[in-house]
Amino acid sequence: MIKDYRTHNMRYLNLPGMMLVLSLLTVPAKTDEGMWIPILIEKYNISIMREKGFKLTAEDIYSINKASMKDAVVRFGGGCTAEFISSEGLLITNHHCGYGTIQAHSSLEHDYLTDGFWAMSAKDELPNPGLTVTLLKRMEDVTDRVLAGTTDEMANEKREGIILSNIKKIETEAMKNNGYQANVRPFFMGNQYFLFVEETFRDVRLVGAPPSSIGRFGGDTDNWVWPRHTGDFSLFRVYADRNNNPSDYAPDNVPYKPGFYFPISLRGLNEGDFTMVIGFPGTTYEYVPSYYIDMIKNQVNPRLIDIRARKIEVIDEAMESDPLLRIKYSAKKAGISNSWKKWTGEILGLERMKTIEKKREFEDQISEWIKADSARNRKYGMIFQAYRDIYPLLSEYMLVNGITGEVMNGIETVALARNLKGLSDLVESRGNSGDIESLKKRLIEYSGSFFRDYDRWTDEKLFVALLKIYGEILEEKWQIPEYRKLMKMSKGDLGHFARKLYDSSVFTEEKEFRKFVEGFGLGSLKKLKKDVFYNLAIDAAELVAKTIRPELGRFNAELQEHNRLYMKAQMEFQDDRIFYPDANSTLRVAYGKISGYYARDAVYLTHRTTLGGIIEKDNPEIYDYAVPGRLKELYASGDFGRYGQDGQLNVCFIANNHTTGGNSGSPVLNANGHLIGINFDRGWEGVASDMAFNPDQSRNISLDIRYALFVIDKFAGAGYLLGEMTIVE
Repeated sequence: MIKDYRTHNMRYLNLPGMMLVLSLLTVPAKTDEGMWIPILIEKYNISIMREKGFKLTAEDIYSINKASMKDAVVRFGGGCTAEFISSEGLLITNHHCGYGTIQAHSSLEHDYLTDGFWAMSAKDELPNPGLTVTLLKRMEDVTDRVLAGTTDEMANEKREGIILSNIKKIETEAMKNNGYQANVRPFFMGNQYFLFVEETFRDVRLVGAPPSSIGRFGGDTDNWVWPRHTGDFSLFRVYADRNNNPSDYAPDNVPYKPGFYFPISLRGLNEGDFTMVIGFPGTTYEYVPSYYIDMIKNQVNPRLIDIRARKIEVIDEAMESDPLLRIKYSAKKAGISNSWKKWTGEILGLERMKTIEKKREFEDQISEWIKADSARNRKYGMIFQAYRDIYPLLSEYMLVNGITGEVMNGIETVALARNLKGLSDLVESRGNSGDIESLKKRLIEYSGSFFRDYDRWTDEKLFVALLKIYGEILEEKWQIPEYRKLMKMSKGDLGHFARKLYDSSVFTEEKEFRKFVEGFGLGSLKKLKKDVFYNLAIDAAELVAKTIRPELGRFNAELQEHNRLYMKAQMEFQDDRIFYPDANSTLRVAYGKISGYYARDAVYLTHRTTLGGIIEKDNPEIYDYAVPGRLKELYASGDFGRYGQDGQLNVCFIANNHTTGGNSGSPVLNANGHLIGINFDRGWEGVASDMAFNPDQSRNISLDIRYALFVIDKFAGAGYLLGEMTIVE
């Protein structure tokens, strides 16, 4: 799944305190909620997991003494999970995780998005510059070392300085003479720290991907919805040097030999079966106060939803008009619409669960508890007044930040123009000629990938639509100067004026852009500083850098201490409540069971979908619902081979594992640790689980691994790949 605007500065909202870790983890789980730290499974979770049906040990999940499941799970690219399924470095992840890569290889002559791609031998596998996968080697609690030399009474600035110095020493030591990367990550509001030692592989090649009519079946309409019929998978292979070490792409690299890979189960799945998900979930905000929920639900997200709706409207029109534009904008649209729909569902879910009302009721109760004791009142009495003071201001700055970013980044010509700021500054300051030429080279190289997926006419329509909504929803005091100047110059006819801007700018045509950059010197500065797109980019960047971010940083810094105290108060007030650490993009384990749910009154949604459901949705007139002829033939013949169950071919299933963005592509395992599915989404009714997990309706959606094997084998004719895998029947 994609990152949204809330990731900025949200480390201040990771709330629990370290002094409470033992109590929060020793309470038996009442639901299947939670994303658990792998090295603590043995101590706190394994007995509960066994009660639910798990048949292995904690060391089978995480071990540094032998090969374990952690050695088969990787962070894929920037924000997904993938897993090894063979001893030859074969990876499986989601189709939507590999979508940008597949799109980058696509053209009208080779439209791999529409037609799919399958390497029928190693020489056909496609390299992907810039794509990496990262493997966790080990993790370690380094809290004592990080906090050495600090005290609670110490000024925050001094304390942070000591912590950063300690972290640098720990990371440097962990990376010494081994070629690994090391990162110390804060947990529980900076009261606990873990060291993560990782290995990154840089030669990752595309092996196979179904056509979008399978891999994205249902498109944006079905996204975040159950029932689901999407064959959301793609295959990659990791390559290494002859010593099995990471290497840049080289023709003589060989398939990586992972320490562990997952056996694949064909034994089927049933409601109530144990399931486990291992992956890299992004962020959750389970313990925030009502003020935060109100800010996101009622202030920020509704405006961002409106802006993204405008973007989608323009891009949809373009994609429907031209097959080439469908290729150019498919990955962009997927990223835009993913968060747009999620935010919409999140608002509905928070309303349905009455999350704000429940949190306010709780806050009233805990306030009375605080007031009832003078010591507690001295310690916690200021918290809610601080929230009431800070959040109205924080909401305004969050909104301005979000709107400015959504609009200015949504106009691609403005985003491109922003990249010339560094070159402009270097030339104007008469910087080193070598540095100038190096920067020019990088800009020209970047322009190739930018213009490959750029359409001037589509961007012109985005320019008009987004600047219109920018003026509608943002108060004049927050509108950047170049926008106000532009509106005066256009005399209210922005559409007509935009045509002139796009005709005259160097940022709308690749040949002109390259020529401008190659010849850029002191004489170019005047032309650049007259360009509307450049000035929009610079004004927006200055507003954010000089006004918005400093205030956001100040507000969040103030909230940090109040959040720490509020979490401590919650734990003292509810000493029998289960508290688990929020997700923070580190390796986690979630467990539960396959389970349907009641979506609404009298509507029960069962735990699985089948190929028959795909055939029922078939509509050749709609791109996202046009079922491939070959798939219809296979359905008609009823030959599902060893991949069927009860006379049907399952496609997807749901369980109550707690997942979030970053878990896309995560392995879903059965009680024996065998791969049964690939996690890729959440159900609409429970999509608010980042802030409020609803055990009755929060469900993760996964691809049944047997459907993936069926597509590889019988649909694509790439069954040779199954020979690499360990398949349990």
